[in-house]
Amino acid sequence: MNKVFKALDDPTRRKILDLLRVQDLNAGDIGSHFEMAGATMSHHLKILLDAELVSCDKAGQQRVYSLNTTVFQSVLEWIYSLKGENYEKK
Repeated sequence: MNKVFKALDDPTRRKILDLLRVQDLNAGDIGSHFEMAGATMSHHLKILLDAELVSCDKAGQQRVYSLNTTVFQSVLEWIYSLKGENYEKK
């Protein structure tokens, strides 16, 4: 879970997650929302992939990124357990 919190600690990565919440995007579409080098964007995407917050599928020569909501559900379950409560998926 440490990788998840490290990934969420950065505002750029949180914005990427916000973009993917709306729709799946390829790397170029994600990068168009930021003013940074492609290598820097690749680094952010790799951290999100390593934390399993996003998944990536190849579509031709493009990589399409999607939000992985199961990790968020696990984090919510853990947070609720700290409070001594059960997390019910709504």
